[in-house]
Amino acid sequence: MQIEHVNITVPDPKASAAKLCELFGWHIRWQGDALNGGFTVHVGDDDSYLALYAPKPPLEPMGVTYGRVGGLNHVGVVVDDLRGTEAKVKAAGYKPHNHADYEPGERFYFDGPDGIEFEVVHYG
Repeated sequence: MQIEHVNITVPDPKASAAKLCELFGWHIRWQGDALNGGFTVHVGDDDSYLALYAPKPPLEPMGVTYGRVGGLNHVGVVVDDLRGTEAKVKAAGYKPHNHADYEPGERFYFDGPDGIEFEVVHYG
C-alpha cells in the first residue's frame, strides 16, 4: 500500500507548486480547472503527489490543526540528501526546527508554503 496523493487547499496553487518543485526536485504532473470553479496543481514525483487546490471563493485560515478532527498536521517527505534539502529550505527563507536523529533515520521540520508543516526524513 502507498498513498497516491493528498489534496490540500492553498491560496495560490501555482506559486506553492513552484516552491515545492524548488525544494524537493518535484515536477508538475497536471494542472487545470477543478471543483466549484477552482484550480488545482498536482505536484510531486512519478509515484505520488500533492494536489494543491484553490477554490473560487476567498479562503479562511484554519489555524492550528493539531486539535481539529481531520486537521492536516504535517506532510512527511523522504529525501536522499537531508543536509542538501535543509540548505534549500534555509535559502528559501524557511526555518528548520525539531531536528532529531532516531532509528531508523533522521529528520527536521519546517513551516513551508502557505504555513503547511513539512517533516523531511532521510533513512540512511
